[in-house]
Amino acid sequence: MITNLDTAVSLPKNSNQALGIGEFAVQFMSGSIGEPDQAVLDKTAMFFTDAVLCGLSAIAVKTNAPTVLRNEALDFPAENGATVFGSSCSVVPEKAILANCAAVREWDSNGTNFGYNPDFGHTAGEFGHNDFYAVPIAAAQVMGLDGSTALRGMILLDEIRGRLAEVFSLKTYKIDHVVHGALASAAVYGAMCGATPEQIEAAIGMSVAHFIPWRAIRAGKQLSDSKGSSAAISTEVAVVSMKRAMKGFMGPRDIFRNPESVFRYFENTSGDSPFDLNLSHSGSDFAVMGMHFKIGLYEHQSAGALQGLLNLIQENPEIAANPSQIDVIKITAYEPAFGIIGDPAKRDPKTRQSADHSMVYIVSTMLRKAEEIAKSDGVEFFGQSNDEVWKRIMLTPYDFDESAINNETTRAIMETIYFEHGGEEFDKNYPDGIPTSIHITMKDGAVFDSGLVMYPSGHARNNECNLEDILQSKFAMHGQIAMDNPTEIIKRCSSIGSLDIDGVKTIWNIELANRPIYKD
Repeated sequence: MITNLDTAVSLPKNSNQALGIGEFAVQFMSGSIGEPDQAVLDKTAMFFTDAVLCGLSAIAVKTNAPTVLRNEALDFPAENGATVFGSSCSVVPEKAILANCAAVREWDSNGTNFGYNPDFGHTAGEFGHNDFYAVPIAAAQVMGLDGSTALRGMILLDEIRGRLAEVFSLKTYKIDHVVHGALASAAVYGAMCGATPEQIEAAIGMSVAHFIPWRAIRAGKQLSDSKGSSAAISTEVAVVSMKRAMKGFMGPRDIFRNPESVFRYFENTSGDSPFDLNLSHSGSDFAVMGMHFKIGLYEHQSAGALQGLLNLIQENPEIAANPSQIDVIKITAYEPAFGIIGDPAKRDPKTRQSADHSMVYIVSTMLRKAEEIAKSDGVEFFGQSNDEVWKRIMLTPYDFDESAINNETTRAIMETIYFEHGGEEFDKNYPDGIPTSIHITMKDGAVFDSGLVMYPSGHARNNECNLEDILQSKFAMHGQIAMDNPTEIIKRCSSIGSLDIDGVKTIWNIELANRPIYKD
């Protein structure tokens, strides 16, 4: 079933990969295989901290879906259950996971992967996000496990969903990318709670057979709560499937080779799964090491344009001094960026969910903020380092609220932007990078060109920025929205691996600030 390598296992396409994932998960969580390097532990803890601070701020300002789902969770008390952000009340674990996962994803500001592993030829390029850490935390709370075990579960979850994203593109078939995370969630929850590999296989089979979400939740002129909560809802039912399997329910077996499952239906084979799957257990080559951080709140497909704009402003601060003198801003990017955040319907966003998926809005808002900084601090500010400018100019939730969406300066800048697909020249460089260029023509005829931006700050292959330093500012930004003094929770999450059992049990026993309701 499993072919053992020095630092990984291989699940070939002619094997029962659902059972293989179950066997791998059980072995990894038991410690019979697996010694991740310290860099993997540290990177995972950083993604966890990032996710938590995003979630806490969304709860504190009472964003709609996280508030509704958190209240729903609190309606399901349970002994020896799990907890939601800002509460010590024990609830059924799948409801805690639902609430916390939805809160983490609400701002669309946490980590991202693009399914790219050229060493193995696994370049399917499926999206994914670090939304699912609520699963190993809940499992650890239910089972009485410590922080190092929870952190190990996080690594495992990112490994399974990250490697699936490398080998199968759900978006190509209009299936939502959260499926990979849901399957990983079932495996991790089961492995941490004592399930057998066969039970994990059954849960994966049920998740695929009964609960496949379409990308309909991400289409339309104005997006709804379903977009931000897709990962949460899919993970809730995956965990329910796992609990059901552990009580004896038998889901369909060998689901990746099932000819009428989502995988083989869209990629027909003679009987095999459509892909081989490699899962790391030791060393540094884990999927999480290739994942990317967002430096603020924006759709990650816009990261290249934002870095290009920031570069141009640093080189030519007159752009920020008076954006009204801009004639045309031309942004050139790749598919799927052009299709997702270049949708003409999103040129006039009315809600945050649409604004943060609008290239013209995102770029215009950063330029509007740059103008405000130029007025308050002088254009000399932009002579500072890339890191210092990013820390000051990063987009926050309040750059997407009702007043920001209707800001006259932003709207005027939006009218100057032309967004185009760069064709094969750009497409061939994705998902290796985020290939984008931004070209600004001023009314006086001056022209500024960023050139091709591939690895913006926050990208896993960017080696120029001081990422940890920038992220500390991001953590503080979200933390200050959530509470008056976020230092302790930032430290608690960053050191998750050192928490004892009681520390994990009480991890969300924190007092959130009573902030005004967020309006978008």
